[in-house]
Formats: sequence, C-alpha cells, structure tokens
Amino acid sequence: MKKYIIYSLILIAGLFLGWLLFANSSTKKKEHNHKTVSQTNQMWTCSMHPQIMQPEPGDCPICGMDLIPAETSAVGLNPNEFKLTKNAMALANIQTSVVGNSENEDATIQLSGKIAENEEQNVIQVSYFSGRIERLFINSTGEKVNKGQLLAEIYSPELFAAQQELITTASIKNTQPELYKAVRNKLKLLKISEKQINQIENTEKIITDFPIYATVSGTVSEKLIAQGATVKQGEAILKIANLNTVWANFDVYENQIDLFKKGQDVVVTTNANPNKKIESKIDFIDPILNKETRTLKLRVVLENKDGFLKPGMFAEASIKKSENNINETLSIPASAVLWTGKRSVVYLKTAKVEPVFEMQQITLGNKIGDYYQVLEGLFNGNEIVTNGTFTIDAAAQLQGKKSMMNRNKTSNITNHKGHLGIEKEKIIFEPSIQKSFKTVIKAYLNLKDAFVTSDVSKIANESISFRKSLDLISISEREKTHNYWFLLHKTSKMIHENTSLENQREAFKTLSEKMIEMMTNFDDLDETYFVQFCPMANDNKGAYWLSKEENVINPYYGEAMLTCGEVKQIIK
Repeated sequence: MKKYIIYSLILIAGLFLGWLLFANSSTKKKEHNHKTVSQTNQMWTCSMHPQIMQPEPGDCPICGMDLIPAETSAVGLNPNEFKLTKNAMALANIQTSVVGNSENEDATIQLSGKIAENEEQNVIQVSYFSGRIERLFINSTGEKVNKGQLLAEIYSPELFAAQQELITTASIKNTQPELYKAVRNKLKLLKISEKQINQIENTEKIITDFPIYATVSGTVSEKLIAQGATVKQGEAILKIANLNTVWANFDVYENQIDLFKKGQDVVVTTNANPNKKIESKIDFIDPILNKETRTLKLRVVLENKDGFLKPGMFAEASIKKSENNINETLSIPASAVLWTGKRSVVYLKTAKVEPVFEMQQITLGNKIGDYYQVLEGLFNGNEIVTNGTFTIDAAAQLQGKKSMMNRNKTSNITNHKGHLGIEKEKIIFEPSIQKSFKTVIKAYLNLKDAFVTSDVSKIANESISFRKSLDLISISEREKTHNYWFLLHKTSKMIHENTSLENQREAFKTLSEKMIEMMTNFDDLDETYFVQFCPMANDNKGAYWLSKEENVINPYYGEAMLTCGEVKQIIK
C-alpha cells in the first residue's frame, strides 16, 4: 500500500514539475512570437505584380495568384518606398537637397527672344509721281544711305508735262502770275525742290530722268522695287531702318505674365557676344495673347549706335525678381521635376540616413530662372532628389513601386485590366516620339523572334540591334519619352550581357512590359499588335510579350512549348 502511495506522489510531483517547466516555456514562446510579428510587420506581395502590397496573406487582386511574403529588404518601409544601396547612389551621381523658400531669393527670370528693327524709326521711301525706274542706285538690302543721297532716277510722263507747263507759263508770269504760281505749286506737290524748279525755269531744259533722293539716313532693310519696273504715285521703293536703336522682343508664357511690369530693369545678352551685358528697361508688354503659342511679346528698346546688334540675332533677357515676386512659396530646382502628361512628380528622401525614396506628386506654379514654384505637395524641410531623378524613377519602376508612369489605384484594379492588370493614367507622347519609335518596335519584334529560337548568341546580337534603334532617337526626343528610353536601353543591355538564356528571358519580360506600356498610350500606330500572355513562363508567374501575329509563338519556351499562351489585348 505504501508503495502505491509513494508512486502516486512521485507521479503527481513529476506532472506538477512538468507543468511548471513547459507552461512557462509555452508562454514565453507565445510571447516571443507575438513580439516578433509585431516588430517585423510582415507585408505580402504578388510575385507577378510586385506593386501589390497587403498586410495579410491572400490572393492577388489582379491575377488571383497566392501572395508571398515581401522581401526582407522591404521590412520597415511603406508600400511605395524603396531603398537603394549607397554604391548605386554614388554610381548614378544621385544628389538631394532640402526644400526651402530662401534658396532662390536672388534668382532671375530668363526669357528668350530676338533682336528686331525699331519700327518707330523705320521709314518707307516712296515715289511721289508715277513713272518707270530707269536707274536704281541701291543694289541690295543692308546698304547704308544718307539723307539727300541719290537713290534712283525715274522717267515720268506726268512730270515731263508739268515741266513743260512751267517753261510755258514762265514766259507769261508777268501777265498771268496766278497761273504761273499754280504750276510751280503743282511741282512742289510732286516733291520737286525749289532749287530744281528754278533750274528748269532758267535753263528751259526738261529733265527726262528725274532723280529721287533719300529723305532720311539709315540702312536699307527691304528693297521693294527693281530697275525697269513702273511705279505709281505714292508706291514704296525702299524700306529704310534707323538701327541706332533696336527692339529686343521676348516671349512670355501666360503663367508668367504677372511677374513683369513696364519699367522693370532688364539685362540683355546675345549669342554673338554673351559676355556683353546691355542694361535697359521693359518698354512695352503686348496686351494680346498669341492663341497658338500661348505667349505674348515683351519689348525692350536697346541703344545700338555702334551697330553691334543686328536684327534677327537671338537674345536672352535676365529680369531680377521684384519685391512683388518674392513670397513665401517654396521653390525647387527644375532638374528635380519629372513630367507625366498633366502630372508633375518629385522623389522624396524619406529617411535621414538610409537612401530610402518615395514618389510625391506636386502642383507647380511659375518657373523663375532654373526654379519652379511649388504650390502643393511639399513642405519646408523636405529633402528631394535634384540630380539623377530619371535613375531614381527607373529604380522605382523596376522594383514595382509607384513611379511617374505607374500610379496604383487599388480601388479600380480588376483581373487583367489592360495588359498588366492595373489601370494607369494616360501618358501623352508627342507625334514625333511615336514616329521615331516605329524603328524600335520593328527591332523589338526581331528580338522576340530570336527568343523563339532559344539561341543565346542570336538573342544577344538582336539586343544590340534593338539598342542601336534606340540610339537613333535624338537626345532631345529621348527626354520626352517619360524615362522609357532609359529603361529600354538599360534592359536591352542586360539581355546582351547575360550568357544564360534564363536570365535573358527574365530581362526580356521587363523589356516587353515597358514596350507594351508605351504602345498602349500611342495614338499613331500604322499596324495592329497583339499583347500575348503565357501563364507558365517566369516560374509559373506568367509573362507578356508583343506580336504582330494573332497566332501565339512563345518566346519564353521556344520549341518546347511553342504555342503556349493566349491573346490578352489588341493594340490598334
């Protein structure tokens, strides 16, 4: 009996001791797990659509695939934040600056324009009687003339008859003085000088080719008649400009109108001599806006006694901001701004030490010099990217984050909406961009065909051809592609540098997505293109590509699964 009692006590003691040990361990474990979850704040994303970020596991709202845990690099970051390495920052020469309203106090407003004739000083030399130009002593425009200089000789039947009347009435001027006086006045109305009239009367010889003399000094800016031509009374012969003063006309955009006023100080320079600064004041601001260019003319009068300023020269005006222009509005460098159709965006550095960035949409005001006024979207003290903004935007797009061309609208996402399953804002591409990209589209299709062959060497060569087609686009045009040119160039280079077919196809997936994004926003496509999709490509995550044929020829598997895929969208 005692044995059973002892065994029972030992068993009870063991159970009690086990409860103490394991219950405490279990509590600690639960507390530890809870704390871990709280600290990591795990986010879930879609492997096919990395722009999707959710706090809980589930299905992708775009393609329906299971969400996976986001990469550890995204831990602690907001869904639209992304991080770059310090090495990448240095290689791309990415620079940031702090936003403030005192940064641009001494900035000047830059305007472009041209030197023009001072129209108030222009004179039209006309013929005061009808006739034929027997001799023209001005051979070309640009010749200088002095007041009283002989310009032309004209034969005029009208003047011939008037001279004959003068000679006739001169012999009876004592008996008929009124008639004599009327004939002399008639010649005077034809701008014949008193000296010339007396010469005709005294010599009794008619001048057949009557001379025309310059009434002003200046430069011939336009030759309006040729030798041998006939002219009517009052018809223009020459246009003579006095270039001792000239006008400098500058274009002012409608959003800049309130920055200028008459009498404001101006410093003008020309491309011919940018080191020579000419000081003047605003003389006139055109009250009528040009409906086509949305600009109006601002005029400055410049002294030009040395003749240095020539009409037609390009000029620039620097106008210092007046006290009325200086306000508390924030200003940022123009290099920080990216444009996407109607939107303007910048990239904020959201961490003080770590290179973490996020896109921010802003509303801009006037451009003053190399700065833009910011009306909404930024605050004093924000740190923004001012150099390397295109590189930052490219990194955001490649990481599936919100960028200047990709604005997530989770409330409007539907299954396979468009080609990437997400509603995007319409991007405006100029007609010249769409025209220049026709060669790029052709090169892309050749590259796609090379992937069908699964030949690594052929793929690399076609990627070089694709990049050459991009290089044909001028630098000024590249800047209007909303960063697509840079992304396509960079991705095609990755295809060439990779020796693995698998890695080449991974880069081709990104290249295809960017090509599709561009072409769905084109308004001027000559042919029809098909957006095709293979759900098994990219490790069963799916991948898209472009084709001119409706029949599927899969570039991600080649002969292994040549017809795997379907048409998801038609671009016309």
